[in-house]
Amino acid sequence: MDLGECTKIHDLALRADYEIASKERDLFFELDAVDHLESFIADCDRRTELAKKRLAETQEEISAEVAAKAEKVHELNEEIGKLLAKAEQLGAEGNVDEAQKVLQEVEKVRTRKKDAEEEYRNSMPASSFQQQKLRVCEVCSAYLGLHDNDRRLADHFGGKLHLGFIQIREKLDQLKKTVVDKQEKRNQERLKRREEREKEERLKKRTRSRSREHKRSRSRDRRRRRSRSTSRDKRRSRSRSRERRRRHRSRSRSRSRGHRHSHEQSSRHKSSRDRERSSRDRSRERERDRRDGVNGRSDSRRADDRDMGDL
Repeated sequence: MDLGECTKIHDLALRADYEIASKERDLFFELDAVDHLESFIADCDRRTELAKKRLAETQEEISAEVAAKAEKVHELNEEIGKLLAKAEQLGAEGNVDEAQKVLQEVEKVRTRKKDAEEEYRNSMPASSFQQQKLRVCEVCSAYLGLHDNDRRLADHFGGKLHLGFIQIREKLDQLKKTVVDKQEKRNQERLKRREEREKEERLKKRTRSRSREHKRSRSRDRRRRRSRSTSRDKRRSRSRSRERRRRHRSRSRSRSRGHRHSHEQSSRHKSSRDRERSSRDRSRERERDRRDGVNGRSDSRRADDRDMGDL
């Protein structure tokens, strides 16, 4: 194909460096190669479909049985061409014995081709049989004739265009498989990393939950301790208040008793003093009465004496 010179750098040293570097890490140049080769294959397939449409428009229509027989002849021609190209390649490499074996296989296929052509010739008129029946090569989109000789078939199937498209298609399949494998590997690594992250997150959540539970338990313990301490303080305060009330009551009782006792003593003392005073008053009154009686008697005596003296 007239594509001109390639703009890429074709250097074996760079290829070796790339192969070494691709073992350590993925550079993903395979994706670029897949896109580049797919463009060639897409163009070839497009030209193949256009050629088939043209043949369908220009050639006479034949029955399905005749078309099947013609297709069989084309397949045998393709097999002969491939074997001849292989034999030439082996002969160029120096493998003469292998080339002779391939040529023997070519003779066998030629015999089968003659039988297939005979069947095809008998299935249609002689006028239409003489017309060149073309078909399109599915590999390189080139035209192939039903009555092409071996040299023409060998030139086609051993040509650079046909072999180049075979190599491109094989390389494309290989690259696609490599890309799929790498994508699966990357997906597995992503899944593994995701699982590891999820595992770490679960561990973090567990540790957080444990820390929260620990904090909650600590807070509960603190609350319990506080409640216990407050209850103890309350009990102590209650007991202290009870003790204080008891002491106050006992003191009040003792004070009341002492007050009563002192009051009783004071009342007793007062009563005794009153008694003493009353007895003293009585004795004084008695003394006074006695004195008054004596004085009265003396006064009366004096008066009597006076009266007597006067008399």
